[in-house]
Amino acid sequence: MIYLASKSRARRKLLEDAGLKFKVFPSKAREKKKARGISYARLVKINAENKARDISSRVKNGIIIAADTIMVQGGRIFGKPKDLKAAKQMLKAMSNRPQAVYTGVAVIKKEEGQGSEKIIVDYEKTTVFMDKLSDKEIDGYFQQVTPLDKAGSFDIRGRGAFFIRRINGCFYNVVGLPLRKLYLILKKLGLYGILTVVFLAGCSTEYNIVTGEQESYYYSTDKEVQMGRSIAREVAKEYKLGDDPLIQKRVEDIGKKIAAVCDRKEIDYHFFVLEDDSVNAVSLPGGYVYIFKGLVEKVANDDELAGVIAHEVGHIVARHSIKKLQAQQGYSILRLLVAVAPSSGGVGAAADTAFTELILGYSREDELLADQLGARYAKLAGYDPHAMVKFLEKLQEVEKRRPLREKNYYKTHPYVPDRIRIVKEELGESIDFDDYINIEQNPHK
Repeated sequence: MIYLASKSRARRKLLEDAGLKFKVFPSKAREKKKARGISYARLVKINAENKARDISSRVKNGIIIAADTIMVQGGRIFGKPKDLKAAKQMLKAMSNRPQAVYTGVAVIKKEEGQGSEKIIVDYEKTTVFMDKLSDKEIDGYFQQVTPLDKAGSFDIRGRGAFFIRRINGCFYNVVGLPLRKLYLILKKLGLYGILTVVFLAGCSTEYNIVTGEQESYYYSTDKEVQMGRSIAREVAKEYKLGDDPLIQKRVEDIGKKIAAVCDRKEIDYHFFVLEDDSVNAVSLPGGYVYIFKGLVEKVANDDELAGVIAHEVGHIVARHSIKKLQAQQGYSILRLLVAVAPSSGGVGAAADTAFTELILGYSREDELLADQLGARYAKLAGYDPHAMVKFLEKLQEVEKRRPLREKNYYKTHPYVPDRIRIVKEELGESIDFDDYINIEQNPHK
């Protein structure tokens, strides 16, 4: 668990934008307000350390991040104003000449049972040059922005940026948390799991066209494709690709038609048959779809096969595989990300782990969305989407007579009545009572 020992909205937003998952745990430590006999740098370091140690005394383990920021001009320390009158006086004074922003940063790494903790404390200094502001400009600014929660009464990321002439030093230090300094501290503490998420992968927020939501990804599309390529290389080593060219061409032809009508066209799609008797199919990040030969032999026609392939393409469009893998945030995933050459060490084990994780399926919500998209894409590609229902019913009867196996297409999927209902709803058909029954009954013996 990561704890932010601050209720600062600016610091919270910076860590959120960086992709960190953390808990806000404000410190109760009393801040030193004056630098009597010590430097400004020392003052903010002491305050940051006291905040971090306060939280450390109240948690058993975790990573505690604390910070303290002051603004200094002409030997005077500016903190957060107590009221609007003080804020106006503060901003007026600060606009007359440059001021220095000091932020102390303290990070504690505490592990339960080890009886010790590691702490690193550092600071950052930035000089800010403002335009000289009139009373009218300050009043207009305060009508748009509340200054009471901001050191120096202004926010450099918002409207306050309009009267900042230039800065010397770290921009994010003025915002409230010097990110580069935090990076160096995390690196010294050996917190590479955090560094992987924040600084190597790079979190971005994108609109997912099929879910209709803003979603966060630690991997760009290019890196997602690179990751899929790494896994695909290992799949080719571990599994025998189908040796029947007619079956391979059949799957490819159907797959290309599905890909042509899907909602994600910025990547290339690849379709393969695996020489395996399992009734299964799996999709990888970046556009790779594998259909097991055992499943091909179970479908009655191209319409049923199109439903399966469209389902897997639906997973790729919704980025289910990349979201599942990035949720692990593990070293193996990082190895996949940086593996640009087949000879990269350690890729094999990481790829095998990822492939196994994906073949075991997704959440029921993700599977149902893939069914919905599968019916949509199959229909758009010219196939009969009702064949999905027929294949599901057939598969259900087959699987009832078999013991569950480790890798099984049916095992992790939602109950068939739920899947049939989703398909019917996508096709605009009426739903009857049986479609709402999601409890599977074993046949009488």
